[in-house]
Amino acid sequence: MTQSTMIVLIVAAVVVLAVVGWMVWQRKRSDALRSQYGPEYERTVRQMGDTRRAESELMKRQERVEKLDIRPLSASQRMDYEDRWHAIQTRFVDDPKGAVSAANALVEEVMKTRGYPVADFDQRAADLSVHHPRVVENYRAARDIALRHRRGEATTEDLRQAMVFYRVLFQDLLEDREHASERAAVAAPRGEKVLERAAVRGDERAREFDDEGTKIPIQRVNSGANGASREVQS
Repeated sequence: MTQSTMIVLIVAAVVVLAVVGWMVWQRKRSDALRSQYGPEYERTVRQMGDTRRAESELMKRQERVEKLDIRPLSASQRMDYEDRWHAIQTRFVDDPKGAVSAANALVEEVMKTRGYPVADFDQRAADLSVHHPRVVENYRAARDIALRHRRGEATTEDLRQAMVFYRVLFQDLLEDREHASERAAVAAPRGEKVLERAAVRGDERAREFDDEGTKIPIQRVNSGANGASREVQS
């Protein structure tokens, strides 16, 4: 085999490995996006008409939201919003139309308080889909009903459904899903320390028994004039 032939084969092998690596990377990225976005992934693929374009759009959403200053609600803010939602829900019995409008306004207020831009609805829904993908379609459906209501085409049952959609989104927004991974990363070491302490206590407790499983009596012995004592096994 000539040197030029060897070079050609090596180059071809490198190209094949690069292509395979790229395909594996693409597959992993697709699986990760599908897992993260759920139904929103399929919706975006249908809307874009192409998987690669859809995945590029979802990645752009993530990059945009990462630059936003999304903040968790304080305990007092959550309590206030929950009380206001309860009042709106009660209002629905006598004023369905007013209740739906108030629910929409409250959802927008919560989003704004948390740091989401609320100027454009489509962009708003896209931003929400990054961390709230399971409920963003509810938001779109509720808005469609609100638009039909303005045209006088929505029934009371439609308005009731809109309230359900708004409630699911509202409750999800109260949760700080945006920083869930950060909290999990911080909590992991603490969890390991708890397990470690539990293991140490288990070892200490195991030493209280002899080889036949009989508990060894513990005697408390005075160790000095200061009255301190220590435990010894007899």
